[in-house]
Amino acid sequence: MILFLDFDGVLHPEFSHESRHFCRLPVLEQVVRQLQDCEVVISSTWRLDLTLDRLRERFSSDVAARVVGATPRFRDLKSVPDTLFSYEREAECQAWLRANGRAHLPWLAVDDRSWLFRPFSPNLFLVVGRTGLTSAMGKQLLCKLRSS
Repeated sequence: MILFLDFDGVLHPEFSHESRHFCRLPVLEQVVRQLQDCEVVISSTWRLDLTLDRLRERFSSDVAARVVGATPRFRDLKSVPDTLFSYEREAECQAWLRANGRAHLPWLAVDDRSWLFRPFSPNLFLVVGRTGLTSAMGKQLLCKLRSS
């Protein structure tokens, strides 16, 4: 299972003060730890300013070891299917899967911005951006991942 992860609005409430950044990370890490075959790919815009190693530093060491990459930037994609042209984040996720030989694996994106994905995408776990990933949402996420 590949888990594409946004930060703002997921690991902390959208527009929160820097002191609250990553306040919801323990919820996400608890979910990942319960799934033996779960790998994490960063889809957050944070990937545009920080190296993968710097992004991994935000996570506990056991979860950081499961962070296997970051999605490419939409504008750098060589080929975007017509069905994904208006849905940048989903196109980035699909491009990462193809480029890394993982297109056959189940995947889920955890994000607070539905418009970056096709409507009703079964691969999107939508988080309420003003709260971030709450404990209740973490339980729902775990159930969704286990059923995939």
